Amino acid sequence: MSLTLIGQKKGMAQVFDKDGKLVVCTVVVAEPNTVLQIKRKATHGYNSIQLGGVPMTESQAKRTSKPLKGHFAKANVKPSRVIRESRIEEVDQYQIGQQIDASVFADAKFVDVEGISKGKGYQGVMKLFNMAGGPGAHGSGFHRHMGSTGMRSTPGRCFPGGKRASRMGGDRKTVQNLRLVAIQGNVLLIEGAVPGSRSGVVYIRKSIKRG
Repeated sequence: MSLTLIGQKKGMAQVFDKDGKLVVCTVVVAEPNTVLQIKRKATHGYNSIQLGGVPMTESQAKRTSKPLKGHFAKANVKPSRVIRESRIEEVDQYQIGQQIDASVFADAKFVDVEGISKGKGYQGVMKLFNMAGGPGAHGSGFHRHMGSTGMRSTPGRCFPGGKRASRMGGDRKTVQNLRLVAIQGNVLLIEGAVPGSRSGVVYIRKSIKRG
C-alpha cells in the first residue's frame, strides 16, 4: 500500500547518468496532485486518500457533471481530469486541498508505472500472438493465416477462448521495477519504456518489489 501519483507521459529522452552511461528514459510530468478526500477506517472501512491530477481546461470544467462539480467544490479545489485513490496505512499527515508533488519519490530508486497501452486496432494472429504463419512461396495462398481451428466430428465445433485475430492494445498495463534516473522539478526521468501514448495519463508509485 503506497501513494500513487498521477502524471502524463511526454515522450522519450536520452540522458547521461552519474556514471557517464547513456540511459534511454521516459519523460513523465507529474504536476502537483491535490488531495480531494481522506477516507478513514472508522468511517469507510479502510484508510486511503483520493488525489486529483491533470488540471481541466475551462471548456472541460464546464462539461463536468454536477456531482463532480460538487465534489471539487466541497474540497475547494480546481477540477481535475483524473481522480485516483491510494490505500495507505497513515492518513493523518494529509489534509484536504494539500498539494503533493514529485518530491514524494525523492528516496525511491525504483518505481512501478501503470497506463493504458497504445491501441493498434484489429490485428492478425502473426502480429497479435507471434504465430509463424504459413509458407511464403508464391502460390501457397497461406502466408499469414492461422490455420485450422476446428477438431474432428466430435465435438464438431471450436472451443471458445482460443487465439483469434482481434483487437490489439488499449489495455491497462503495469511495468514494474523501472529505475528512477532523476527528478527535475515536476519531471520524472524513468529508465525504459512505460505504457501509453504521448500525453497519456500514467500512474506512478514506489516499486512494490524493490522499494
